[in-house]
Amino acid sequence: MLDARRKHHPTLLDPDPGARGARVDLLLRAVRVAADLGAPAVHCFSGVLPPGESGETAWRRLADALGPVVVAAGAVGVSLAIEPEPGHLLADLAGFHRLRTALGDPAALGLTLDIGHCQCLEPDPPAECVRAAAPWLRHVQIEDMRRGVHEHLPLGEGEIDFPPVLEALRAAGYRGLVGVELPRHSHAGPELAGTSLRFLKDAERAASEEGVRC
Repeated sequence: MLDARRKHHPTLLDPDPGARGARVDLLLRAVRVAADLGAPAVHCFSGVLPPGESGETAWRRLADALGPVVVAAGAVGVSLAIEPEPGHLLADLAGFHRLRTALGDPAALGLTLDIGHCQCLEPDPPAECVRAAAPWLRHVQIEDMRRGVHEHLPLGEGEIDFPPVLEALRAAGYRGLVGVELPRHSHAGPELAGTSLRFLKDAERAASEEGVRC
């Protein structure tokens, strides 16, 4: 939305204050729009560590940039749901907790959890990630993925065991959106919408049956 030539740019880590400010302004505008629409959360990400920058500098810059956005979100009853993104500064759940702590654990800061990303790089299985992240869950993205490979796959084509993931979401009391994210499959959108829904309903039934047996 801000740079048609470079994905994700400018980010909250951009060394240029003007470029970084453009991302902050976009998020502030998104928070106002979300409040007007009654949307519960605004999704965001940190961005990639800029070349030549130290991690410490980047973490301070991220917290400074998001601070006003979190305050604005809290003031209108919207959550800012940051997503750990492979390859970004904030890449995993540990990174989310580092940011949360740096900002003083504000109630308006939540988490977008991508189930595929959990399979890709988290040390624990995706269902365990859901349980660990439950207090901060504001939005969930779901797709299949393989360990160590950041490639969004149609459900059933990767390595994720989905019934335990859906059961963990149910047990956590999560009532928000679970959106299938297949950014490179828009050409097959209608077909994959149908097959994904059927797959998840089957996985949900399997999770329920497993719970009864237990």
